[in-house]
Amino acid sequence: MAALTLGQIWARKLLPVPWRLSGPGRYASTNFKAADLQLQMTQEPQKKPSPSDPLVFGKTFTDHMLMVEWDRKKGWGWPRIQPFQNLILHPACSALHYSLQLFEGMKAFKGADQQVRLFRPWLNMDRMLRSALRLCLPSFDKVELLECIRRLIEVDKAWVPERVGTSLYVRPVLMGNENSLGVSSATRALLYVILCPVGSYFPGDSVTPVSLLADPTFIRAWMGGVGDYKMGGNYGPTVLLQQEAQKKGCEQVLWLYGPDHQLTEVGTMNIFVYWTHEDGVLELVTPPLDGIILPGVVRQSLLDLARTWGEFRVVERKITMKELLQALEEGRVREVFGSGTACQVCPVHRILYKDKHLHIPTMENGPELTLRFQKELKAIQVSWTHWGNGIHFCSPEKVSPEHLD
Repeated sequence: MAALTLGQIWARKLLPVPWRLSGPGRYASTNFKAADLQLQMTQEPQKKPSPSDPLVFGKTFTDHMLMVEWDRKKGWGWPRIQPFQNLILHPACSALHYSLQLFEGMKAFKGADQQVRLFRPWLNMDRMLRSALRLCLPSFDKVELLECIRRLIEVDKAWVPERVGTSLYVRPVLMGNENSLGVSSATRALLYVILCPVGSYFPGDSVTPVSLLADPTFIRAWMGGVGDYKMGGNYGPTVLLQQEAQKKGCEQVLWLYGPDHQLTEVGTMNIFVYWTHEDGVLELVTPPLDGIILPGVVRQSLLDLARTWGEFRVVERKITMKELLQALEEGRVREVFGSGTACQVCPVHRILYKDKHLHIPTMENGPELTLRFQKELKAIQVSWTHWGNGIHFCSPEKVSPEHLD
């Protein structure tokens, strides 16, 4: 399996030597390598949050970042870990003008044994490379990038918080850095990774239910588009409807698609419905990866877990508002919830659709399945150790080994 190959290279050590800023040695090959990683430690370390400080999502950053530059003629430069700092971009940077930019999001967790673990990070690497190819940004070796990220976390592992519900959020970014206003593939690019300690994405308890505004006037993604890629351009346009949801007393948006008002995503999360289907079978259903849905890592993990349990039918298929309305009228809906890296699992208790408030009985039913998923994920993220010492990479491989090949 791929996990064994990764385990063999993850034993490499950091190279605490300066990197070259100019000259022929700066660019090595078409793929950068973790063996060439250069390290410059900060001379001005920041004050770390105390255990009692609130951790607002994405507001506090660690001391260091990973940086790799690419040039079409010279290839990838040497990867380097350097002090956290601002970027210097040309005013015509193609990422700023034409959204030639993508990102990923994953988390590192500290267990009771003080070991730090990433959750199924190779799935993020797969998705990141897929997004890069869609935007005509440079390809990269997923294994080498993951090893570079591991080393960055090793450098800043003291920033990984220990409180329940906290983690270290890892944000890789790949962007075109073309200094031209022409709309074309980039001849220069920048890959960097930043880290930030975070608490729960939503205020309060992590199982606090949310309400959703389902407005078919707006759509998040469409067939033939890029809604199934992790690109910044998919997120900015959602802010307006998020504000509309808040004006109407809802926390998030339920994105609908098509004339039959298909359920697609919840805010920036994948959506699941746990119900008794009209054929009388207990079922967990989520929309299929048909070109509109983002292939979430937590989404895949919930499907893997549920299929291993074998206690109810698990399917990926289209869900419409008509089906949901009928199931609610007939009392067949048990739980509706979203899943994502930031929130893990988030229950839904109300949907505002066509000026009608639909009560979802998620909380009245426990929420049994939501809490079970949350418990299982937490056990995996903070308890399972696999390869050597230091930063570990954990996955539900005991649950679903086929997804690790």
